[in-house]
Amino acid sequence: MTTRTPLAVAGLCTVLFLGDLSGVPAARAAQEYEKKPAPTQFEHPPWFKTSFLYLRDDVAAARAGNKRLILYIGQDGCPYCKELMENNFSQKAIVDYTRRHFDVLAINMWGDAEVTDFDGRVVTEKRFAEQLDVKYTPTLLFFDEQGKVVLRVNGYFPPHQLMAALEYVAGGHETSGGFREFYAKKSPPPASGRLHTRRQFLKPPFALAGRGSGKPLLVLFEQKVCGGCDFLHRTIFENPESRALLQRFDVAQLDMWSDTPVTTPAGETTTARAWARDLGLVYAPSAVLYGADNREVLRVEAMLKTFHVQSVMDYVASNAYREQPNLQRYIDERAGALRAQGVQIDLWN
Repeated sequence: MTTRTPLAVAGLCTVLFLGDLSGVPAARAAQEYEKKPAPTQFEHPPWFKTSFLYLRDDVAAARAGNKRLILYIGQDGCPYCKELMENNFSQKAIVDYTRRHFDVLAINMWGDAEVTDFDGRVVTEKRFAEQLDVKYTPTLLFFDEQGKVVLRVNGYFPPHQLMAALEYVAGGHETSGGFREFYAKKSPPPASGRLHTRRQFLKPPFALAGRGSGKPLLVLFEQKVCGGCDFLHRTIFENPESRALLQRFDVAQLDMWSDTPVTTPAGETTTARAWARDLGLVYAPSAVLYGADNREVLRVEAMLKTFHVQSVMDYVASNAYREQPNLQRYIDERAGALRAQGVQIDLWN
């Protein structure tokens, strides 16, 4: 066993759209940014397992202890990772349950430590994260006793939802249905309330395959009486930068528990409920972003604040994803350019 150091790369979770940055060379801006301390520091809980990161051995060790394995992929400077460590993993019920049923390993998405994957290939942590297409931190991978991923959480889950994810995997409920259905039984979707509609949103019938506007597409999956949905519309979308970014998209808003007819960007006829299920969406609100070519670019499937929602939207609306497929690298370079211009960024706004 070796003791592994905390994450050391001062990366960010996303970036705010704040005008033209073409006058600031990205490489120089990133160098200037690297000189500054990470804005959000945290430590992993001492009960996280230390390991040589031979993942097959780690699964076997967990199985021998009648546990399952969780792989946490994070980065320093990430406020959502800090929230996971200092909010979720500070609550006794969550900590006790996690330690009783799981071994937890930490991966630095920018790290150079070696990981031996389930095919026996030796790669660096950052290459491993790239292979897994990690776009958000934290990302949590839950493995069964054979090393199969039975649940993947892309982003931060609040404590009550993380506890549901832990119970879903610890109880082996993946054999009887998806997490979406499991979570709905624990927290049934409300039957009353309303969606916060906006005039520029697309109106039914939702024929999303042939819109003809030339804009990218933002599909919002929400539910009625939803605190996160209220925050999205009353706070995030009321921000001037957010409103400007929304104008650059075709926006379709769907009740994820409804039978509203939808023709998907791929031309398939379905309903909002069935589409959300097929996409594996659980969290409300969730967002799926498509390029103007109707191909999915990325998703938001966990809690995000204003800064981060704007950043994801800008990444797609500006077509930056075509030049930089790694969202986190794009974030790091752009954040450095913003700070070089003297822009103050609040990661937890």
